[in-house]
Amino acid sequence: MSATADHAEERTNPAIKLGFEPGQVVQEIGYDDDVEQELREAIEAVIGQEIVDEDYDDVADVVVLWFRDDDGDLTDALVDAIGLIDEGGEIWLMTPKTGRDGYVEPSDINEAAQTAGLSQTRSINAGKDWSGSRLVTPKAAKSGKR
Repeated sequence: MSATADHAEERTNPAIKLGFEPGQVVQEIGYDDDVEQELREAIEAVIGQEIVDEDYDDVADVVVLWFRDDDGDLTDALVDAIGLIDEGGEIWLMTPKTGRDGYVEPSDINEAAQTAGLSQTRSINAGKDWSGSRLVTPKAAKSGKR
């Protein structure tokens, strides 16, 4: 593939924009019919394998957590997710966009992340109905890992 093609794919593949890399183990929590299928497929295309589900029994490099306001306590969900990632791993918290069913206030995300010991490094548009927040452990944030 040419450098030009690489850059074109980078602009169009949302998983590349989010920093997913070939060979990563990505675990998904909170999957339901409403998740952004295009993003899931893009992640699998980049990592070169299927996303593992909640029953995966090893540590992952990245957790994708689909969370809606009525899914329970966000802090608890984030603490649980931290236990699923390898040291220096990251969590992509996906929440419904403003005005969508299950919308989560940004202040609630920030408070839950801080309480769980995570830092929010950026937010993205994760598709038509979802926004994403990249959350990392303080060690990962300091090391400059994407």
